[in-house]
Amino acid sequence: MPLALLALAIGAFGIGTTEFVIMGLLPQIAGDYGVTVPTAGLLVTGYALGVVIGAPLMTVLGTRISRKTMLMLLMGLFTVGNLLSAVAPSFPLMLAGRIVTSLAHGAFFGIGSVVAAELVTPQKKAGAIATMFTGLTVANIVGVPLGTFIGQAVGWRTTFTVVAALGLVGLLGIAKLVPALPRPQGAHLRGELTAFRNPQVLLAMAMTVLGFGGVFAAITYIAPMMTHVAGYSDGAVTWLLVLFGVGMFLGNLLGGRFADRRLMPMLYATLGGLALVLALFTLTAHDRIAAAVTILLVGALGFATVPPLQKRVLDQAHGAPTLASAVNIGAFNLGNALAAWLGGMVISAGLGYTAPNWVGALLAAAALVLALWSSALERRDHARTPDLSETPRIPAHR
Repeated sequence: MPLALLALAIGAFGIGTTEFVIMGLLPQIAGDYGVTVPTAGLLVTGYALGVVIGAPLMTVLGTRISRKTMLMLLMGLFTVGNLLSAVAPSFPLMLAGRIVTSLAHGAFFGIGSVVAAELVTPQKKAGAIATMFTGLTVANIVGVPLGTFIGQAVGWRTTFTVVAALGLVGLLGIAKLVPALPRPQGAHLRGELTAFRNPQVLLAMAMTVLGFGGVFAAITYIAPMMTHVAGYSDGAVTWLLVLFGVGMFLGNLLGGRFADRRLMPMLYATLGGLALVLALFTLTAHDRIAAAVTILLVGALGFATVPPLQKRVLDQAHGAPTLASAVNIGAFNLGNALAAWLGGMVISAGLGYTAPNWVGALLAAAALVLALWSSALERRDHARTPDLSETPRIPAHR
């Protein structure tokens, strides 16, 4: 494994920690600022929308400098945003800190995915992308539970201070291990925008929004769901998040391995399984053991879609993958924002803390429909394209 992939994984670890640790701290943050839990959920929605905006913006700006320099600048911005979150005296400033942090997220994973794919042979691209995303999944096994524990024991502001320190470690790792990659030759906005003329790129991004959004519909409100419905204590949320992280880790490895072999069948299986498990979560959330198993499965099935969806975009965005890759990372977070908002709506409507699971199931099912449609369109296009190698020869006149 190239050491550069390890550096990217270190950065992904820091970003993954700050993205997901907020779930376990929502009740504490809501209490400190005197807002409701659904209102505190705006910290998830705001972060996700910041990724959507920041992904294309920062990526376009980054075409003028080397990829290594851009990755370092992004980790610096990430650190500043977390420090602002740690010291914010009011909820609006806390939200501002989350948005500043989020601006680095999409471009980091977008540029990082392209770098990772270029470091290996074409047959191992999805595996390389999965290796980078391993940092994100390990963050959910180690960083998020530890951050949740620190937040509950010492205070959530300490958690964000520690996360800011992780940003500095990520910056140093990139400076030390990532090679001095040259600025992409001929990279310009018009060329990058050509990828979005391909309907398959847009369909893949729509699958990303709906599929991963299904995961966030349930996980955003995991703390109140587990404490109020399953009967777990506040402290047990930490270990439930560990289970979710273990599921993400296993799903990421599975997705990376099989996406290089049979990408679309992998998506069918994971999206269909995710829709089913999320629907069942409305029932299993009432039992402690069943709820814990379901959380593991949601993490595994949800993150098994990440390498194939990212590779699908890279494969379809011929010749202009950087912006499309970053925008697809934004699509993951657009799904997060949509799901967190919808989940908050159904809770506020009095449907209970398990209602977001139905929202997630419907979103995942919609993503499966799009995946089937995308394959049908691809088969139709292949059928219409003549195979010149099999064109019969016209015999020459004697």
